[in-house]
This record gives sequence, C-alpha cells and structure tokens, in this order.
Amino acid sequence: MSNLAEKITEFTVVKVNHRGEECDRTLKKTIYQIEHLTEDIPLELVPLTGSNFLMGAPETEIGANSTQTPQHQVTVAAFSLGKYPVTQAQWRTVAAFPQVNLPLQANPSCFAGNELPVEQISWFEAIEFCARLSQHTGRNYRLPSEAEWEYACRGGTTTPFHFGETITTDLANYSGVNWQYDGRIISRGAYGAGSEGEDRKETTPVASFGVANDFGLSDLHGNVWEWCADYWHNNYQEAFNNGKPSSEADNNFRPLRGGSWNTGPNACRSAYRKKYQADANLYNIGFRVCSS
Repeated sequence: MSNLAEKITEFTVVKVNHRGEECDRTLKKTIYQIEHLTEDIPLELVPLTGSNFLMGAPETEIGANSTQTPQHQVTVAAFSLGKYPVTQAQWRTVAAFPQVNLPLQANPSCFAGNELPVEQISWFEAIEFCARLSQHTGRNYRLPSEAEWEYACRGGTTTPFHFGETITTDLANYSGVNWQYDGRIISRGAYGAGSEGEDRKETTPVASFGVANDFGLSDLHGNVWEWCADYWHNNYQEAFNNGKPSSEADNNFRPLRGGSWNTGPNACRSAYRKKYQADANLYNIGFRVCSS
C-alpha cells in the first residue's frame, strides 16, 4: 500500500530575457509528496491546486501552428504531477511489480543510468507502469491530460517557455545547433533572439540543471518527450475546457509534450504538441506520472 510522505523543499526558479540572458534567479519552497517505491528509491510529486489558464499558442508566437490553436480557457482541477520524468531506477522497480495487462522490460533504455529518464517507452507501456504503480500503492496513478501537462509546464507563465521568451542549453537539454539537410536549415538551434548552444546527443540526469519552474517541476522543456493520456486531435476546435483527456478519436495516435534531447528549442515550447502512434518506443520518448 501507499507509503506517501511529504516534505518542504527549496528549488531555484530562473528567468531569462528575450536574448536568453539570465535576468532573475529566485529561491522558492513547495511541498513535495514522496511515494517510497523502495527504501532508497522515491517517486517525488508536486501537488498542484489547479486553476484556470489559457491553453495553446497565440498566433503571434514564433513556431505556432494550427495544432496548437485556437487558444482557449481551461479549468484544471487539483492534481499531483511527477517532479521530473520517470527515471530508469523508478522504472526498473515498478517493472518488477506484478503484471496488470502487459509485460515490461526492466531495462528498455538506449542511454543507461539510474537517474537518467527512462526512454524507449510506448504509450501502452506507460499506461501499464501507472497500472502497476496504482495496484501496488492503492493510489490512482495515471498519465496527465494534455491540459494538465501544459498547465503544469507553464507554471503560471504565458511565454513560450516557463523561463521566458526564449531558452538556452544552460537550462535545458535540447539540440542547440542548426540541423541542415540538402543545404537548408530544417531545425534551428536558437529560438527568437536567443543564441545557439550545445547538442549533447543524449539524455541528462533528471533535475541536473538545478532549476525548476514556479511550481517546482523540472525537465519540462527537453530531455525526453512525455506521453499524455489523450487521443490525438489535430487542433483545439472542439477541445474540452475541463482539463480532462480528449475523447477517443478514430486513430491510434497519442500526443507527446516537451521536446527532447534531439529536438530544437521550438519543439520544447509549452504549447508545442507532437503525435506518435501509441506503440512507438523511440530513444527520446519517456513520461511522467500524475495522481488525483
């Protein structure tokens, strides 16, 4: 059964100006919930009170497209979200719990490391992880809806990133270099007036940049794509305004959020959406858990 504890923890919030230069650094505190998977492996979650927020990208935002519009008001109920994506140590522990529907590999990731985010995870496998965790703890664990994920990512901001108008590779793990094909740039390493940066070509340990958004959540921009619970819809024309997952659609596609280590900064925006088939398990796809 659940062994949930709470502790007050400090975290650092960084903001940048439109050129990506740090303009504010603030130390904040929040309550973290801790689910002890084992004595040495905790699963940390941030309880969020929920609120109204404007979901989607304004048409004036650099990189905005029809999949991220129209902007619409959404009311999100209270929920808790993983402080960072599920790690390989957490995955391995839960993968050893009794099977609910599907078998799970103990070590599916391309990049090995206990504190690295687990990757090469399909949507179905992420659902199985949540089911095993729920069965083991007696709490309801699941994937977040797209609305919950974006609300959590923004942390009260309306800018493209929770850091501000742009982003840098000093603050997140994404590809900060221009990708070229046939003599033309197909992915830019800089966003807006920001500058190019590093291309690490691999995942980084969760929370390794030492920064979080205003809610105390880390690694929302870059590192690994994160599955959401919804079925894929091409836009928000008929979107729910209650924060719940979108209704079932006649397709096998599911949305992912946050960008990854091998995408440019545009794909890391709070409003950016991508779709993959639910059985896709690539080396840049992970997830984080939600509870309510």
